[in-house]
Amino acid sequence: MTECNQSGFGFEASGRREIVARFDGGTISSDGGAFLLRQTDKRLNLLARLAECFLDGRNPDLIEHTIPEMLAQRIYGLALGYEDINDHEQLRRDPVFGILAGREELDEPLAGKSTLNRMELGTGTNDRYRKITFWKEAVDELLVNVFLESHQSAPAEIVVDVDTTDLPLHGKQEGRFFHGYYDSYCYLPLYVFCGEHVLCARLREANHDASFGCLAEIQRIVAQIRGAWPEVKIVLRGDSGFCRNQLMSWCENNRVDFVFGLARNQRLRKIIGAQMYEATQQWNQTGKPARVFTEFQYSTKKIKQGGWDCERRVVAKAEHIDGKENPRFVVTSLSREAWAAQALYEELYCARGDMENRIKEQFSLFADRASTETMRANQMRLYLSTMAYVLVSGLRRLGLQATELAQAQVSTIRTKLLKIGAQIRVTVRKVWVSMASSYPWQGLYQQVWANLRC
Repeated sequence: MTECNQSGFGFEASGRREIVARFDGGTISSDGGAFLLRQTDKRLNLLARLAECFLDGRNPDLIEHTIPEMLAQRIYGLALGYEDINDHEQLRRDPVFGILAGREELDEPLAGKSTLNRMELGTGTNDRYRKITFWKEAVDELLVNVFLESHQSAPAEIVVDVDTTDLPLHGKQEGRFFHGYYDSYCYLPLYVFCGEHVLCARLREANHDASFGCLAEIQRIVAQIRGAWPEVKIVLRGDSGFCRNQLMSWCENNRVDFVFGLARNQRLRKIIGAQMYEATQQWNQTGKPARVFTEFQYSTKKIKQGGWDCERRVVAKAEHIDGKENPRFVVTSLSREAWAAQALYEELYCARGDMENRIKEQFSLFADRASTETMRANQMRLYLSTMAYVLVSGLRRLGLQATELAQAQVSTIRTKLLKIGAQIRVTVRKVWVSMASSYPWQGLYQQVWANLRC
């Protein structure tokens, strides 16, 4: 049988120019900017320390793909937009990924999807096929250490944000639960941030309220931070889902201030009746949203079953907008001298909205890819996405400072700085990365490269 291998493909002409396409460009990668991430990892020493959080029970004489190599594959892949393990069936032969993973022999393929999958599915028990596992405590400690190392000296005060989100589930995963608010089966992971630094990413079942398990995480994080910075002032901030007496009492007894949203009720509405009337009158006169702030001491009537064991300062915003009332309340341990009512609500409490942007960035790194059967394996995937975020966030903090992308989202950084078309040529002594000469942000790339090498 005669084989016909076509070497060129003709397309409709562009004006007077004939268009001919050929597969003769050599090794081409769409990830020419990924070496900036590699340089960031050299500064943070992140992936090497993450690998130390794993236990490899495989026979050392039979190992072809090491844990550091496989972790690098997955984390760099997530950062570069490859969400699925199946993607690595092609990426394992990409020399760019070979360099990112630390391979000496770039003509040898990296781990395939089955090997990567076995790493993620480790249960921590003796298993014939899944001999790799990880220590959650070590990964949690690493996240806080990266935050501590980002400061040259101890800050006077830090604000720690706590929040939760939903990860929709579409299978029979362990611990799945139908959540009425999100109208789906989901997990309800807990996130703790300080600025853009992630301090905790804990996967949880959805059959609990937002505050479930948060006290233990806050205790652990505060203890680690105080171990490095004994005198730092810590302010804990969260929405009304975290306004729980147990958490607030612990904060009051451990030199941690707090500001939490407080759910509305008829008793609170009655207390601010005069202020709501004033705001309504202002709206009637101007037709524009009106706000009146006040504060008072408040405690729940019931002490048992979650009630408060003491009075606390509550700041209220009596607001009238669009012809309707919109009252809001926050409870805090901060004094009136430190934060006046309006400033505490508008400048301190409302600033927690930035954490929602940080959580959205986790989805840009596929934190919602919780499709494995067990909670432990899905926690592993959540950690991988979190580490990808730490890496890209480190690039933003160290490399993009004082540039136009200093506040850019993860997806923007990926599109503008990492996804650069490049020709890859591997010789005995060098790897030549010839990036597209039409790349529009060459000056920015050069500046980032210089910042990372400082």
